[in-house]
Amino acid sequence: MGGVEEHIFNLSQCLISHGHKVIVMTHSYGERVGVRYMTNGLKVYYLPVRVFYNQCVLPTMVCSLPLIRYIFIRERITIIHGHSAFSALAHEAMVIGRLMGLKTVFTDHSLFGFADASAIITNKLLEMSLADCNHCICVSHTGKENTVLRARVHCGRVSVIPNAVDTAVFTPDPSKRSTDSITIVVISRLVYRKGVDLMAQVIAEICPRYPQLQFLIGGDGPKRWLLEEVRERGGLQDRVTLLGSLEHSQVRDVLTRGHIFLNTSLTEAYCMAIVEAASCGLQVVSTKVGGIPEVLPSDLIYLTEPNVPSLLLGLETALANLRSGNVVPPWDCHHRVALLYNWMDVASRTETVYHRVAGEKSKTLGSQLRRYMASGVLPFLLIISLAHLMLRFLDWMVPHKVSIRFTTSILLNI
Repeated sequence: MGGVEEHIFNLSQCLISHGHKVIVMTHSYGERVGVRYMTNGLKVYYLPVRVFYNQCVLPTMVCSLPLIRYIFIRERITIIHGHSAFSALAHEAMVIGRLMGLKTVFTDHSLFGFADASAIITNKLLEMSLADCNHCICVSHTGKENTVLRARVHCGRVSVIPNAVDTAVFTPDPSKRSTDSITIVVISRLVYRKGVDLMAQVIAEICPRYPQLQFLIGGDGPKRWLLEEVRERGGLQDRVTLLGSLEHSQVRDVLTRGHIFLNTSLTEAYCMAIVEAASCGLQVVSTKVGGIPEVLPSDLIYLTEPNVPSLLLGLETALANLRSGNVVPPWDCHHRVALLYNWMDVASRTETVYHRVAGEKSKTLGSQLRRYMASGVLPFLLIISLAHLMLRFLDWMVPHKVSIRFTTSILLNI
């Protein structure tokens, strides 16, 4: 489970505790298809849509429209909240919902560039999807600037609401730390964007300088082979431990074993990992990219440039302060993070956005099409028009009252 999934789950739990009805809709995961109930009665629809790469689904507007429409009607949805620029299902649901007269909110959790082909295509698709969105949420001010520029969204329709951490779970436990060595913890997906190449070079250079250092690395990905190669070449099998994939419930137990947390990301909109590490009382050394400088106070984090010499300097500074005792005590660090970030505050700020969009007037089809037309992609207009015709046909074929009864039988057979 990644940061986006954790965000959706925790936000849902807080909204339910505030008296709201929350439904989560996602694609199937292996044999997990149909309707499941989670903590506090959170209802999750696992739609029978197959993933094709990296847990992403192909856009199937025409195929998924009837089922998505039935769910919206059956659950009496009033606001659709999509998450992640890469989620085709979220964008489909938002477009379908807007054509049904529902309000939409979108949260962007990532940063994107403007130069390479994949970024240009993604930005154009995001611009089309958000052309008629009621409101957008970004997890940092840097993320807001990025979304406003690449998706051409008016800044007045974008709010900044950071992520949070469950500080009741991520608590320090200094007794778990080794007294004979200093442990540096890394918990990350082992992919290029997370700076695994930098991490490998840092390990290769700092281990010979400090024989008492230990590295504890949690996570998996296509770049794992690079860390294994560095470990083998340097003979560091007893000093670099690769834990592989971790359940989110295991992360706290790994963090409490460390003294320093290392983050080598090349791009981040927020970075939940450093907040969880600080909540567990670790000294954080991180690259100064994206929204990371906004996340923690300066005395709780050592910010470095995304290069090996700067990361080595940051780690050596953290090690020197750790030896001299010139660091914030673990529990003091935890209490400060608890005051800065909590999910109830995030839920309250999100509710403010919901109340704002709920009071907006519904837009006519003509005004929606004009907004989509401004994106300048004719095929997208044709898809929107086809979706509108399908909705009108379904309204005639299966009216709303009939849909509620009919959907029940469909979902029982998924």
